[in-house]
Amino acid sequence: MSKRQLYWIFQIIGWSLYGFIQLFLYSVEFQITLSFFSGQVLQVVFMVGVTHLFRNYIIRNNWIDVKWVALIPRIMIAMVVFSLAHYLFIILISYLSGNLNGIQEFNVLYVLASMLQSMGLFGIWSLIYLSFLYFERYNRSLKYEAAIKEIELNNLKSQLNPHFIFNALNSIRALVQEDPLKSKKAITQLSNILRNVLKAQPQETIAFSEELATVKDYLALEAIRYEERIEISYEIDEHSNFFRVPPLMLQTLVENGIKHGVSKLKKGGKLELITQRVAEGLKIQIKNSGKFTAKKKKSGYGLLNTEKRLKLIYGDQASLKIGNVSDHTVLTQIIIPEPL
Repeated sequence: MSKRQLYWIFQIIGWSLYGFIQLFLYSVEFQITLSFFSGQVLQVVFMVGVTHLFRNYIIRNNWIDVKWVALIPRIMIAMVVFSLAHYLFIILISYLSGNLNGIQEFNVLYVLASMLQSMGLFGIWSLIYLSFLYFERYNRSLKYEAAIKEIELNNLKSQLNPHFIFNALNSIRALVQEDPLKSKKAITQLSNILRNVLKAQPQETIAFSEELATVKDYLALEAIRYEERIEISYEIDEHSNFFRVPPLMLQTLVENGIKHGVSKLKKGGKLELITQRVAEGLKIQIKNSGKFTAKKKKSGYGLLNTEKRLKLIYGDQASLKIGNVSDHTVLTQIIIPEPL
C-alpha cells in the first residue's frame, strides 16, 4: 500500500470518526434528523477537503524546511482562517437545511466557542501531519546516512584487504625455501584468515572471538617470519567475547605495531594484546616495542582507516588513542561500547 493511499485512508477514517462523535453527542439530547445527519456528512467532506488543500499548501511552500519558531505563527494564522471558514460553512449548511435553531442566538461567546473548537481540531490535524512529515524526513535521512556509511565502509575494507594479503604473502614467500613445512602451516593459517575476511560484511561487526582468532593466525605467521625477534603475549578478559568489533580492526593495529615498531628494531621486540572490561565498554590495548611519532600516524592508512571505521559504526561512543608509554614502548588503545 502506497503512502498516498494510507494518507487518504487516515483522512477519511479520522474525520468520519469526528462526524460520528458529533452524531453520538447530539443523539444524547435530541433525535437525529435526516437534515442534521446530512449536515454532518457535509462537514466531514468539508474537513477532508480543506485539510487536503492545506496539506498541498504545506508541501508547495516547503513548510517542512521552516524552523519551528517561524512555523508556529503560520500554523496559528491557518487555524484562525480554518475556524472562521468552518463556522461560516456551518451557518451555510444550517441555513440550507432550515435548521438554524442551534445558532439563532448569534452572540460573541457562541462564535468564539465554535471557532475555538474548530481551531483545536485543525491544530491537532496540523500537529499530526507535520509530525508525520518530520518523521518521514528523519527516516529518509537515516536510510541515506546508512547507505553512505555502507559505501564508505566498503571503500575502507577494499583498502584493507589487498594491503593485508600482500603482507601475509610476503611473510609466506620468505619461508618457502627455508622451511617448506612451516610454509605449509603458514598457508593454512592464511586461508583461515581469508575465510574470515571474505565472510565478513563491511557494514557489520563480528564477535571479538572471531577477530581474536584472525589476529592469532596473523601473529603466528609473523612469528614464523621473525622467529626469535618477536615475543607475543595475550591477556584477554573473559568478558571480551560479549563484545563485537569491526572485521580486521585488531589485525590492522597489530600489523601496524609490527610494521612500524618491532620490525624496525635490530633485536626485535615484544607485542602484547590486552583486553579489559571497563565502565565504558571493552578496553583493548596493543603494546609494542618501538617509538611512536605523529608522522607514522599520517603515513599509510592503518590508524586513519581504523578511526574512520570506528566513527562510522559507533559514532562518539568509541575511541582510539596511540602514544608512547615509555622510551621503548608504544600503546594503542581502543574502547568499544557495550553492545545494545
